[in-house]
Amino acid sequence: MAVTIRDVAALAGVSTSTVSRVCNNNPAISRETQERVRKAMAELGYEPAAPAETPATPIKMIGIVLPPAGMDTFENNFFLKAIRGISQVCNQKQIASTVVTGRDPEELLRSVKTLHLSGRMDGFILLYSRKNDPVTDYLCERGILYVIVGKPQELAGQTLSIDNDNLLASREATDYLYDLGHRRIGYLGGRKDFVFASDRHTGWQLSMMLHGITVPEEYSVEMENVHASDEALMSLLAREDRPTAFVVGEDLLALALERACAKRKLSIPEDISIITFNNSLFSQLAEPQLTSVDIHSYQLGQEAATQIISCMDNPNLRPTKIIVPHRIVERASCARRDPE
Repeated sequence: MAVTIRDVAALAGVSTSTVSRVCNNNPAISRETQERVRKAMAELGYEPAAPAETPATPIKMIGIVLPPAGMDTFENNFFLKAIRGISQVCNQKQIASTVVTGRDPEELLRSVKTLHLSGRMDGFILLYSRKNDPVTDYLCERGILYVIVGKPQELAGQTLSIDNDNLLASREATDYLYDLGHRRIGYLGGRKDFVFASDRHTGWQLSMMLHGITVPEEYSVEMENVHASDEALMSLLAREDRPTAFVVGEDLLALALERACAKRKLSIPEDISIITFNNSLFSQLAEPQLTSVDIHSYQLGQEAATQIISCMDNPNLRPTKIIVPHRIVERASCARRDPE
């Protein structure tokens, strides 16, 4: 039976971690203990494994920063796809990455500060753009390399960003419902302090305005996440002049709309048509399957990683803004309607 590090530790009267340190010539181990361990190794004929090769150059590392939020962030398929895209590029370039999270902006900022002050981070990718964001302010003020997946709120000309044209995408989604004959079109979205949510809301408003349609204020409903109260949405669906269609800011919220329609015994798409965003697995598992705007989350992640690595290799590169195209994926949640 082969001799193990446990056998050596037992004979020398030390822990296995002490044996490992002796094998790696750790100076923290006393000479007496080293001699005792080496004597046990010789007596048992133990051959330590060769130490792992030390990289010729330090490994570069990128922090992937998620928005400050609860568990709903981890349930959002957008972030999973974007992280996969980032990781794929980092793996090809032999660059390490780590995910940074926080329950609120203060905790997230502390996490980013800790990583930065460790001296091990070469840059950060923020998977969000938010108004008055302390993390962005911290990175900008200290000249730390970062990329935003979204539209920068400040210093747009000096910030490297990867984004969709969310305003145009939402306008086209609303136009799509208009072309199907809908005139009472509502909007369900997330908190508008996130820039993408604000732009999607604005795109819906712009389409309605250009079509000469004035919508009641109540036609726009904001829900923080799929677990939030749906009281405003239920009230809207109870109106006689309720919307016949909705543009929804993201797939998870579309599930909340489906649930609310079921409570009101409204059928999709016969009573309510739905077009949503992200084209995630949720849109395909919904019943009926949801027409969705595909924003190519995986490609957003790939582009973000590619650009930050280019800046790491060439610090003098000028910041650029890259727009990833979107497309509408038609499914069964939208139906034609005679214009009223």
